[in-house]
Amino acid sequence: MLSLKLPQLLQVHQVPRVFWEDGIMSGYRRPTSSALDCVLSSFQMTNETVNIWTHFLPTWYFLWRLLALAGGPGFRAEPYHWPLLVFLLPACLYPFASCCAHTFSSMSPRMRHICYFLDYGALSLYSLGCAFPYAAYSMPASWLHGHLHQFFVPAAALNSFLCTGLSCYSRTAMVTGLFLPPPSFLELESPGLSKVLRTGAFAYPFLFDNLP
Repeated sequence: MLSLKLPQLLQVHQVPRVFWEDGIMSGYRRPTSSALDCVLSSFQMTNETVNIWTHFLPTWYFLWRLLALAGGPGFRAEPYHWPLLVFLLPACLYPFASCCAHTFSSMSPRMRHICYFLDYGALSLYSLGCAFPYAAYSMPASWLHGHLHQFFVPAAALNSFLCTGLSCYSRTAMVTGLFLPPPSFLELESPGLSKVLRTGAFAYPFLFDNLP
């Protein structure tokens, strides 16, 4: 019978600095974990366990809600429902992408960046998805058919693109240029600035979407 052994967990000083999390001293996974080790580690109390499960479980709830609504009588035939459908698609994708990012980010430093790139992209796509029901259902009557209403969704799409780039830049920007040695990442050299840029990249689309 196949026997699966849970991977060994490490202390903070046993992993490269790029994997460090503020205030967490133990429970780190090996920075060269296999995909199977990453999956098995989700059943241990690691520094990512809460992040994994708090995104994995909502994924299936939102997917259930999407299928229930999309399968309802006349839902897809009524154009009034389409903005809600557009919103629910990234609402399912975002927590799933985030779950995968937190699960497989310990395979290597490069894989960690790739995982979080996908996570940031999915989050920005979710902010774009929010713009559709806001524009369709929440726009003040005095704004309807005005310039803001007409350009609200295109502006949200531009915000999504720019904020994805900014959040990725906050993680991988290097002193000597992007992806050029030595690997002096902005996240390591100026963690405060990195967090400010990333927080701004997440907060701005939220504020713009809630403008109506």
